[in-house]
Amino acid sequence: MTQNGTGTGVLLAFGGVLLVLALLGDRIESFEFGGATLKLRAAAAERFALAEESERQGDTAMAGQLRAEAQALLDAAGPIAADYRSVRGSMRPSPDRTRAMEEVVSRARRLSEEQPFEPAEVLRWLREGSDEERVTALAMMQASRELRDFEAALAVIAHSRSPFEQYHAMLLTAQMIDDLDATQLGRLAEVIRSQRGPRFRRDADRWWLSEDILRRVEGRSGTR
Repeated sequence: MTQNGTGTGVLLAFGGVLLVLALLGDRIESFEFGGATLKLRAAAAERFALAEESERQGDTAMAGQLRAEAQALLDAAGPIAADYRSVRGSMRPSPDRTRAMEEVVSRARRLSEEQPFEPAEVLRWLREGSDEERVTALAMMQASRELRDFEAALAVIAHSRSPFEQYHAMLLTAQMIDDLDATQLGRLAEVIRSQRGPRFRRDADRWWLSEDILRRVEGRSGTR
């Protein structure tokens, strides 16, 4: 019991977090609350707790939005990433495996189109996540302009963990070309050229994609 309104709000929010923990179990990963790390999936638990608090305050619209964001985070970081990891780990490199991984990427794109996501959270997946979370983040950025981050995509091209990841980072930057300024265009061309030969050759899909990117970069640079 407390006479402190702020204290009551914190206790209610914490209670919501504990409820989410009980309901979601091992589906959730990590979440920091008051300096303590609880086993919760990214920011999903925080959104569920805030949704409960918003509803208590009568803001049902915000509560609905927060719940949708929380569920979207769980949906993206859970089954889709797990499926990508399963396909990549259980199949040998082959056209069939590539097609299976592309289907998982397509699911991530559809999810990004259907559900709202916090750009900072998707960016964190790309910069700090596992291999499957990084590819999921790239796919979501491809589908949603609001989630895109040029610097992060460029870093993935230069320091990719797999050919598949590098291809999708290149595909993302290809979608962003019309929105880049002259300096960004120059940096993109430089990074793409540095990867040709050492990282992929003329018989790779990435080579043909790099040709398209460089051609479009040169076309845009010529109109400035």
